Amino acid sequence: MLTGLRRRMKGKKGFTLIELMIVVAIIGILAAIAIPNFLRYQCKAKQSEAKANLGSIFTNEEAYRAENDTYSTNLTTIGWASSGSPRYTYTVPTATSTLFTARAAGSIDNDATNDVWTIDQGRTLSNSTNDCTS
Repeated sequence: MLTGLRRRMKGKKGFTLIELMIVVAIIGILAAIAIPNFLRYQCKAKQSEAKANLGSIFTNEEAYRAENDTYSTNLTTIGWASSGSPRYTYTVPTATSTLFTARAAGSIDNDATNDVWTIDQGRTLSNSTNDCTS
């Protein structure tokens, strides 16, 4: 009976349990490295919305100032409106005849921390609260 079983198994190939466990361990290690990097790149991509829109607000503020000799706190007045479904809320909390500050704030990873970006009349873009690192 044993020799018949050997004849039937001869020529059949497969993986041992150890080989399968090694493959699963390698996949686990690769996932542990790849997933945090993917999440970080995804977060940076979401932040590009704030950077692009604040740059657009800067351009509109400068055009408005060229015509009216002052900056405005009203985004509609300067001719700017967001399109689509923005992740951030945009405001201009400070505007005088010589300076302005525009602000973008939003939670990009659905936690309690808001990602906050600002731009000023010198086109200085800053990220005062980075939601990607929390």
